[in-house]
Amino acid sequence: MHLGGFGSNGKWGLAVLALALVATSCTTTAEHRKLERRVVDLQRSGAVGAAGGRLADQGAQLDQLEAGIQALQGRVEVLEHRVDTALEEARAARLAAQAGEGSPSRPTQETESQGEEPVPVSAEIVEYRTAYAKWRAGDGPGCVEHFQKFVKTYPTSDHADDATYWMGDCYFKQGNFSAAVLRFDDVARQYPGGNKAPDALYRQGEALLRMGHGEAASQAFQKVLRDYPDSARVPEAKRQLKLLGAG
Repeated sequence: MHLGGFGSNGKWGLAVLALALVATSCTTTAEHRKLERRVVDLQRSGAVGAAGGRLADQGAQLDQLEAGIQALQGRVEVLEHRVDTALEEARAARLAAQAGEGSPSRPTQETESQGEEPVPVSAEIVEYRTAYAKWRAGDGPGCVEHFQKFVKTYPTSDHADDATYWMGDCYFKQGNFSAAVLRFDDVARQYPGGNKAPDALYRQGEALLRMGHGEAASQAFQKVLRDYPDSARVPEAKRQLKLLGAG
């Protein structure tokens, strides 16, 4: 075969071949660069994924911490409720003693020998004891009914403020917080100098908290500190204000 037969056609074929090789080289370089970019992108996404995984782990740890905190808060609330209940029972016992709660003391042998009759208990005290017994038995409706009757029958009694207070406590234990707020407010307004006034203000704040009225509850607790700075309720009021962020 004669090479010269290529002539111009041979030259053209070589040129086409050269262009093809150049194009192939360019394509290979472009593909290589494209692959490099993909590798970089994958590396970056892998780093982000790893970071995301770390964030997810940290988020899970935070969730666990929050759950632990909530559990502790629940335990604290239970303990606080037990303390409040114990305090209320102690106050109730003291009040009952002041009102003559319980069986009358046994007369001495000398009194028996003299044949003296025991001092009769007034109808007022009997009614108060009846209502108080309902409270101790946990009979909410009976407690409210009898204390209402007592306050209506003996509005000027020395125990009217106590009766109103226990009425509010009965409502509170029944979950009727709005009625409890009103009764505690009656004690604070009508008997500001009574021994139950600071207790009523504090319990009013508790009832308001149960109703979701944090600002109003804060005002009640602050009033305890302002009007009754020597009250046994002051430390409790300060604690509540601290929890509300107002202390």
